[in-house]
Amino acid sequence: MTRLVLWDIDLTLIDARGFGPRWYRRALAAVTGRALQQMPDTAGRTELAITTDVLENHGVAADEATIAAMFTALTSAVAETRDELAQRGSALPGAAQALKALSLEPGFVQTLVTGNLAEVAFHKLESFDLHHHVDFEIGGFGAGSVHRHDLIADSVAKAADRAGAAIVPDSVVVVGDTPHDVAGALRFGAVAVGVATGSSTEAELRAAGAHAVLPDLSDTGSVLAALS
Repeated sequence: MTRLVLWDIDLTLIDARGFGPRWYRRALAAVTGRALQQMPDTAGRTELAITTDVLENHGVAADEATIAAMFTALTSAVAETRDELAQRGSALPGAAQALKALSLEPGFVQTLVTGNLAEVAFHKLESFDLHHHVDFEIGGFGAGSVHRHDLIADSVAKAADRAGAAIVPDSVVVVGDTPHDVAGALRFGAVAVGVATGSSTEAELRAAGAHAVLPDLSDTGSVLAALS
């Protein structure tokens, strides 16, 4: 049976803290001419949810055309700062080793369920040479819904279509650093693996219902055991 592993990106695989508000500042100014006054909570949320909040908090209607323009501007902002991201951000300890090790295990497929836009997800992982073992074509990305569990369902549907066979929920593993990741996994019926490399503690991830919790990804053997 295929084991489908859905990785979160921010503070699970990489640390790009500080860049998000900058990208939104540039995008909001480019699309609306307005200065960014405040950022909503972003942890574990999708780009559609965050962008909607940013627009509405700055008195701009979050209609489909404006959101699409924001997504285009955000992608451009990330692309234009990739060199700086590679210099000032980082891959989290053990991330590269975990992705490579899992790629060598039979029966595993790795992709993403992330609040990021698909293009932004690629830019972020490629900046730290983490993109090689992830199948971007079957990922669930943040333009699709304000609800994280919808992104999981979207990714699983793509993977099932690719495989030509149904994928049962308990063969799906969601790996992330927030209770939102855990909640999305549980709602879908997937296995939830929490990684305490973000703002949530191991205790908080366990309380959210994670089936397994890791302090980080540095112990590859423990990562593989949690995902198996």
